[in-house]
Amino acid sequence: MFWPDTISKKLGVKYPVIQAPMFGVSTVQMAAAATRADCLGSLALADLSADQSSELIREMKKITDKPFAANIFVHHIPEITDALKEKYAKTKRFIEQLAKENKIEVQLPELEEIRVSSYHDQVDAIIEENCRILSFTFGNLDDQSIQKLKENGVTLIGTCTSVNEALLLEKSGIDIVCVQGIEAGGHRGSFEAENIPQIGGLSLLSQVYDHVSIPLIYAGGIYGAKTLQAVKAAGAQGFQVGNLLLASRESALQPFEKDRLEKVKEEEIILTKSFSGRYARGIKNQFTETIDNSEYILPYPYQNKLTNALRKAAKSLQNPEFTGIWIGQSIHPYSERSTENILKKLIEECERPTNMLSM
Repeated sequence: MFWPDTISKKLGVKYPVIQAPMFGVSTVQMAAAATRADCLGSLALADLSADQSSELIREMKKITDKPFAANIFVHHIPEITDALKEKYAKTKRFIEQLAKENKIEVQLPELEEIRVSSYHDQVDAIIEENCRILSFTFGNLDDQSIQKLKENGVTLIGTCTSVNEALLLEKSGIDIVCVQGIEAGGHRGSFEAENIPQIGGLSLLSQVYDHVSIPLIYAGGIYGAKTLQAVKAAGAQGFQVGNLLLASRESALQPFEKDRLEKVKEEEIILTKSFSGRYARGIKNQFTETIDNSEYILPYPYQNKLTNALRKAAKSLQNPEFTGIWIGQSIHPYSERSTENILKKLIEECERPTNMLSM
């Protein structure tokens, strides 16, 4: 049998293939399409309010009765100090002027207008909506939340970018660890926003496999049978794909963004904090080149909230130079077929006799 069954049995799916919860790219429709391929769909809730989270979970349940995971951010929220207020005002002025110089008219929010919520209300909403699988990133849940979720039969999937993070997740009672290599697209799942671990996926996966006993999902660079086989050989029992689905029919990316994906070159793919204040892998553009290594980067999530209106305005103008387009290091033909078809094709490639014999 090609597919390990530890994780698929635990999650209630036929294949241990997980659609990555790419907030801003994935949609309810993408998650539902993944379930139709007998994989695990992921509903990206990020740091939405409890009410917004409940609404999306209910929407998801209307179109599928199969298992899916909710995914939330469990990041630390920095305290608002006088120094942060001053830096926020300075950064806001600079980015507004930069936008104006590039013919983007936008009014960015004042600091007091920004609403930042912790994940605790989301945990209650997930329990109330009877969502049975919760994945999370940017840290670990607190002990009380873990206990509450487990008492309500929720399977927990944490994200690690180092051996130490994996050990902390296992020690706290998390059921499954998703190991994220540095080549993965989008935001780093690291516990700290600064001084992030920069470990390649296969090396990290092999090390984590040697140090923890709970099942491992791997994320980062899977785009075909060969890459999936490689991480399976290194100890992965589950396989998370995101980059593969960026241009899919259900993706929230607009046509101009999908067109940019098709033209990307390997030297244009970078780690940047410019849009969000947290390292994310995406396509280099005018905004990243101007802001990275400047004094105009606020801690996450304040930079992310500040630049949100700019990104929306740039999208409306179909301007990729001021839009954050997240992408992993594995460049490949970006299919615009449905998520269901893309995942089924991946599964079929892996199950071909020639591929199974090569294991």
